[in-house]
Amino acid sequence: GQRFGEMEVWALEAYGAAYTLQEMLTVKSDDVAGRTKVYESIVRGDDAFEAGIPESFNVLIKEIRSLGLNMELKSDKLQPDSSGKKLPELRADK
Repeated sequence: GQRFGEMEVWALEAYGAAYTLQEMLTVKSDDVAGRTKVYESIVRGDDAFEAGIPESFNVLIKEIRSLGLNMELKSDKLQPDSSGKKLPELRADK
């Protein structure tokens, strides 16, 4: 696996590689459902993908809630993931 640390993230931000950064922090990270969707889209010949929420983000939310702070992710657009659970649509703006 690859370790993608804080300085590597800053380097890609400075270079303007938003889509590469999104891929490294979501699909190539611990987003199992997103990784499956990307694989399926590659097999179909599509070049677009939608990243889900990484598991590390869910852990962070649970840790914040355990401190007694309520944190919710809000979005106007919800989409089901592979398990049928509704997730907010995440995308990188150009």
